[in-house]
Amino acid sequence: MLNTLRTIVQEVSAASDLQAALDIIVQKVREAMRTEVCSVYLFDSENSTYTLMATEGLNKTAIGVAKLSQSEGLIGQVGQREEPINLEEAASHPKFHYIRETGEEKFHAFLGVPIIHHRMILGVLVVQQQERRRFDEHEEAFLVTMSAQLAGVIAHAEATGSLHVTSISPSSITKTARFQGSPGATGVSIGEAVVLAPAADLSVVPDRDYKDLDKELVALDKALEAVREDMRSTAAKLAGRLPEEERALFDVYLRMLDDNALGQEIRSRIHEGHWAPGALRQVIQEHVQNFELMDDAYLRERAVDVKDLGRRVLASLQQDEQDNIEYPDNTVLVSEELTASMLADVPHNKLAGLVSVRGSSNSHAAILARALGIPTVMGVVELPYHKLTGKPMIVDGNLGIAYVSPSKELLEHYQVVVEEEQEFTKGLEAISDLACVTPDHFRVPLWVNTGLMTDTVRSLDRGAEGVGLYRTEVPFMLRERFPSESEQEKIYRQQLEAFAPRPVTMRTLDIGGDKSLSYFPIKEDNPFLGWRGIRVTLDHPEIFLVQVRAMLKASVGLDNLRIMLPMITNVFEVEEALHLIHRAHAEVLSEGLPVMMPPVGVMIEVPAAVYQVRELAKRVDFLSIGSNDLTQYLLAVDRNNPRVAGLYHSFHPAVLQALQKVVDDSHREGKTIGICGEMAGDPVAAVILMAMGFDMLSMSATNLLKVKWALRKITMARAKEILAEVIKLDNAMVIRSSLELALCRDGLGKVLGIKSKRFKSSQETGE
Repeated sequence: MLNTLRTIVQEVSAASDLQAALDIIVQKVREAMRTEVCSVYLFDSENSTYTLMATEGLNKTAIGVAKLSQSEGLIGQVGQREEPINLEEAASHPKFHYIRETGEEKFHAFLGVPIIHHRMILGVLVVQQQERRRFDEHEEAFLVTMSAQLAGVIAHAEATGSLHVTSISPSSITKTARFQGSPGATGVSIGEAVVLAPAADLSVVPDRDYKDLDKELVALDKALEAVREDMRSTAAKLAGRLPEEERALFDVYLRMLDDNALGQEIRSRIHEGHWAPGALRQVIQEHVQNFELMDDAYLRERAVDVKDLGRRVLASLQQDEQDNIEYPDNTVLVSEELTASMLADVPHNKLAGLVSVRGSSNSHAAILARALGIPTVMGVVELPYHKLTGKPMIVDGNLGIAYVSPSKELLEHYQVVVEEEQEFTKGLEAISDLACVTPDHFRVPLWVNTGLMTDTVRSLDRGAEGVGLYRTEVPFMLRERFPSESEQEKIYRQQLEAFAPRPVTMRTLDIGGDKSLSYFPIKEDNPFLGWRGIRVTLDHPEIFLVQVRAMLKASVGLDNLRIMLPMITNVFEVEEALHLIHRAHAEVLSEGLPVMMPPVGVMIEVPAAVYQVRELAKRVDFLSIGSNDLTQYLLAVDRNNPRVAGLYHSFHPAVLQALQKVVDDSHREGKTIGICGEMAGDPVAAVILMAMGFDMLSMSATNLLKVKWALRKITMARAKEILAEVIKLDNAMVIRSSLELALCRDGLGKVLGIKSKRFKSSQETGE
């Protein structure tokens, strides 16, 4: 059964559109289960109806015609209960409803399973049989597995507009598809998708139409000939070193690339309307699939050869194609994995938003996007990006949501949000040079998180009072080797000089987890609970000492350096790190450089540190909470995993109680406490963080003026009243809603983006 399932999944994945996939499903499932009927009913949430979309065994004329209301019949019952219904005699069930068009009166046994995607009912998969019997548990499990596979196919079809191949209803043509990811950079943008694929990766080549048939054919011919010539040249070079049977492989490859073989198949696909790279991908994938399904092990291995040929041809095609991409105004750049070079290729005045299937809020592309102020959503793992070129999209970087083919209602809503945000942002420039002081004269220092020089420029323009977090790993990520001590010194000096005399808090190298260096790979089953942060640098004192010496030398004459240690879990780590820092300081002094010993602090970002704050505070000069990691560790939720994004919430009662405990314990030891996670840059959160007693809030430069505007509008007394009300609540969503409601009453709704975050419609929720 496993091999059968694998075969069906491969065929469905290769289907040209949804209708083809449904037809494959009903045919193959009926054969695999040796039953007489297999059907798929899809649910239209806008009309609350199920429609028969594909069948093997019932009357084909009923497809697109047979309909049931949301609660009607056994189909409706399966959908409402969201679990399988397995009946020996369907007609005896009180919910049975006979659909005359289908001709199902002769079938007795019934097994229906719901098709569910992200808690939303998409349809029902059904098998029926004339014999009166219950389907056994293995058959039921098989059908449940198939429905799970079908759920992703249907969700992708909604996003790409192919759901209406056999139309459920006219409204389904414009149905909005909503995909959850992780916020990469705040803001909202509306634009047109442009899909970029990494070099020579066939699996991520998008589908796209072309404007000039002859141009596509010429490009293909040129690419095929280039690869053939490369093959001949390689064969000639190796002629004296390879046995005859190995050299014969080159002849096989050349014949495969012949105009009468793969070349002709690709050319036919181009004539059907596919651009050259897309046609190449389709043909290669079909051949690879055929080889992989063969029983003979030697023939299965030939799939690798076909893949290699495809990559070679694609690389040649991409050499010309990359230079000819047309970027429309308000481009939303979409890729399986965004890179800095991709961002650089798009004219800055045309780049409206970014969406990446892979990556996290700490990816280099996300960091750069925040520096540039481009709304970004990362980690949208289920986005069918292959087919999105040219489609309208909305990027909500505040909530980490990407909308494809948005409805008129949703577009109008977000257009207002964009216009209001632009107008409001312009008005904020007037407070750039003003201090963040509440109406009752309480001063809140606002610092920034940086990693690139572009961050620095934006930070200074917005009146940042210091740097609460300088990510020293960013320069490491931009290189193909560890930067030398002198290279690091130069980089750190630029940062320290730019902000002098304002303080700059440099976090020592923080790699591991979702931050990796290509030249220092860390492979672990559970990287977030593995070798990361201070654990790495204490294990490699040669890396730590070089970095600290570079920091100290960079601070000569400026004396605005602060050093911060990441991922601290115990006192011993702090003592060991302090020993190395003092050693580095002594070494720099011995070189004759007049360097002051800088303040040293620790990051509180794991639960263990929350309960050791007073012990840690006795040994360091300051503390700072990394709210991103602290939240994910307290809640056991990977903050970069969109599948559990709804469980990651900074307003969880446990998180708020932990924050208050850290503040109180730090102050009991007479030490300052700041916060440098994303939470500090949220104006809603900033109000209660101020009330908790944080001595400093550090955030992305993009959010600084919004936070300043909010805090200048509310008194500390009022903030403490609000905190006292919400700290008693036991639900994160209720806490957030209560905060927003309270702040709206105080006239802060504009900066909080309440209108954007409270929008609910059938397009967004699927209800």
